[in-house]
Amino acid sequence: MAAPWAQTATEVLDGLDGRPEGLTTAEAEARLAVEGPNRLPVQPRDPWWKKLAGHLNDVLIFLLLIAALIKAAIAIYTGDVTNWVDVSVIAAVAIINVAIGMIQEGRAEKALDAIKGMLSSRAHALRDGSVSDVDAETLVPGDVIKVRPGDRIPADARLLEASNLQVEEAALTGESVASVKTVDAVGENANVGDRTSMLFSSTLVVAGTGTALVTGTGSNTEIGRIQTMISEADELDTPLTKTMAVFGKRLAVLILAMAAVMVVIGLLRGITGPELVSATIGFAVAAIPEGLPALVTITLALGVQAMARRNAISRQMASVEALGSVSTICSDKTGTLTQNEMTVRHVSTRSGQYDVEGTGYAPVGRVVAPGGTTSATASSADLTSLAEVMLLCNDAHLEQDGDRWKLIGEPTEGAVLVLGRKAGITGDGWDRLAEIPFDSATKYMATLTQAPDGSRHVLVKGALDSVRARCTTQLGPDGVPEPFDAAFWEAQMTALADEGLRVLAAARLEMPASVGELPEDGPRGLTMVGLTGIVDPPRPEAIAAIAEARTAGIAVAMITGDHVGTAKAIAREMGIVDSDDARTLTGAELQAMSDVDLAEVVQSVHVFARTSPEHKIRIVRALQKHGEVVAMTGDGVNDAPALTQADVGVAMGIKGTEATKEAADIVLADDNFATIERAVAEGRRIYDNIRKAVLFMLPTNGAQSLGLLFAVLLGWTVLPLLPVQVLWINMVTSVTLALPLATEPAEPDVMRRKPRDPKAPLITPDFLRRILFVSVLVGGASLLVFAAEFYGFLGFGGHGDGTLAQSAGLTMLTLGQVAYLFNCRFMHRSSLTVSVLRGNKAILWAVLALVALHLFFLYTPFMQTLFRVTGIGLREWLICIVLAAVIFLVVEAVKAFGRRNEPKTARREG
Repeated sequence: MAAPWAQTATEVLDGLDGRPEGLTTAEAEARLAVEGPNRLPVQPRDPWWKKLAGHLNDVLIFLLLIAALIKAAIAIYTGDVTNWVDVSVIAAVAIINVAIGMIQEGRAEKALDAIKGMLSSRAHALRDGSVSDVDAETLVPGDVIKVRPGDRIPADARLLEASNLQVEEAALTGESVASVKTVDAVGENANVGDRTSMLFSSTLVVAGTGTALVTGTGSNTEIGRIQTMISEADELDTPLTKTMAVFGKRLAVLILAMAAVMVVIGLLRGITGPELVSATIGFAVAAIPEGLPALVTITLALGVQAMARRNAISRQMASVEALGSVSTICSDKTGTLTQNEMTVRHVSTRSGQYDVEGTGYAPVGRVVAPGGTTSATASSADLTSLAEVMLLCNDAHLEQDGDRWKLIGEPTEGAVLVLGRKAGITGDGWDRLAEIPFDSATKYMATLTQAPDGSRHVLVKGALDSVRARCTTQLGPDGVPEPFDAAFWEAQMTALADEGLRVLAAARLEMPASVGELPEDGPRGLTMVGLTGIVDPPRPEAIAAIAEARTAGIAVAMITGDHVGTAKAIAREMGIVDSDDARTLTGAELQAMSDVDLAEVVQSVHVFARTSPEHKIRIVRALQKHGEVVAMTGDGVNDAPALTQADVGVAMGIKGTEATKEAADIVLADDNFATIERAVAEGRRIYDNIRKAVLFMLPTNGAQSLGLLFAVLLGWTVLPLLPVQVLWINMVTSVTLALPLATEPAEPDVMRRKPRDPKAPLITPDFLRRILFVSVLVGGASLLVFAAEFYGFLGFGGHGDGTLAQSAGLTMLTLGQVAYLFNCRFMHRSSLTVSVLRGNKAILWAVLALVALHLFFLYTPFMQTLFRVTGIGLREWLICIVLAAVIFLVVEAVKAFGRRNEPKTARREG
């Protein structure tokens, strides 16, 4: 059986056993028992404990819990109650991470709730031969409903009657202009936006009236299918989540392997019992970067705040970094790439062509000849005549709110109203005597208007086909009517349409003063005045942002409900495609393609027109099959499934529906594509800073671990570090110094690189080599200072004082970290420059704070007792400072060597 929109009204009535007068109450109740209520099904929710278990199933959380268990084991084994403080600190960090995840849980669930909130609660249905106000949940297929302006459609329905009916369907189709509805059947393969014989649940009637037969309720509606797609869309881990998971697993395996090696070495060296257990536990604690998960969380949280200041509100922290990995942005057109304010761009009359300056609803700008510098004002008879028609045969009006102009009325009428104001027409002194409202069947509006001088004029505007059928003459170059030239106007319309402009025609006729009304069948014998080309103009900042995105290696695709010509023209103007020959795909063509066929061509297509929700989600999945990290923008409920499927869903904060916002990862407070580009740069900066933090923190863990490993290997009875001292270094020293890296400004080339490969490891071979080298460098310096103090060389006393030697080694470790921090400010650029001290004041404050903390750590009795340390002398301080400077210079030499070999290694920062 054909779809209801492809059948005649009679065929649909017969197919559903319906009648024009509606069902009886008994019939409706019987069908309700079979079909079920007209509401969307409720999806089962996971209990809180299951959600909690899901968030605990994270390798970073495991690392924190392992660290806490190890510290608990130390506390139990040694009986030292101070270790329980460390357990509490580590556990608190784990709890914070889990709590953040729990708060961010349930985007899809909230999206479904928001969709349910869009459904109408009441309906006007024909029951028992009369109109009744019924609960919308009781509607069934076969019911006949009545709709009027302001009604929210309660179910999917096939029109039986329509009078000037217009329905706002932007939430489903993305179209900014209301859809004109008729009772005529359309093609079986028509997209949602082209099914003009259908009404869809949750859409809004903005004009006219209609009678329709309910064809689908509940989950069998268009919005019900969208809900199903949301629930079935794949929730994908962000690139950072995947990278950190792999990194954490590899690190855990390495720690366990090295701990086992340490046990074997200890046994071979004859170390047993408490000493070996303490050394092994100390090694494990030293190797686990307890502060890293907290640092990643803090870095992302700071990124969320930075993005919010730039109008990009992140609904979950990991999506901040995910934006930095995006390789393709699929964007809606209306309001995101464009201003969502229809504007007349071009005027065509028999006398000449005019360009219209200015965009949006602000009545500011000139009307000029192409390339001209002189304004064509009211002195131009043809322009004046056309502007009068457009302004006076119009039901829209403008309101000024501060610096902004607000339109009350239809967008197309707003565009031509503004044209009239730009041409100097105010409408003062003109009186409307009669009118024929716009009707979807006739496709024109006509008014009878009296001018200030008492003359009366019929003014008509509408579709060219409708208007020219009523014209017998046209306004000639000399301002005098001449015979109508149909070929001329057809050519003008084609030229405007080829530029992606929506065409509106204007005609008029002077009438005798005795005429006081318009003919029922409409005016005839009109004089064609001219055509206007209307467009939703691109945002200038969006054009620049697209160019910037392409420079950054990010592909931009426009997915819109508009027709191909309009979509291609806008895409060409915005720089999404470079020529008219660029390939486009329509919804109908997508529908005919298999998933395999679509995947083969999707990367070469950047304009998709007349698309439906299914098409959008298929496009996203096809791109993801190629390993693309996809960001998808949207505002309507029809976009929610694709936003959920995308790696990063981006919703519009101003015109976006609640369902779309709940399904998204990022919400744009200004609905501006340029904000996405800025957010991508922010995401790349955040990932760079996380890598800098890892590059800084891991050598600290490596230095401590190597020190303990060598102590066991050499058979030292006094360890260079105690577990409690290790925790101070990991949780206080490292985090204090690493935190400023989270606020580092972006590298100069951040938007000149290609997107990073999401499968690339967090630690590249180049980074691993540096981490191992610095671990040996800092660990060796710390071990050297410890051994010199304990055994006596390098001018140290050699008193065999383990506490003093450990304190000196800790100081060396701390100052080595300070020196290496400045190396890490620039991952590849030289830090031997004054700029290393500029651009991030937090670095200097962190160093000062750490020095103060270390002095407090060494010289206060309470800390000396808690961490088993003691104060060191001036000689120890000087030697540690000199060695720290040597570490800085050696690392810079290694970086310089890497830069010299850069062309050979083809490095790409990422």
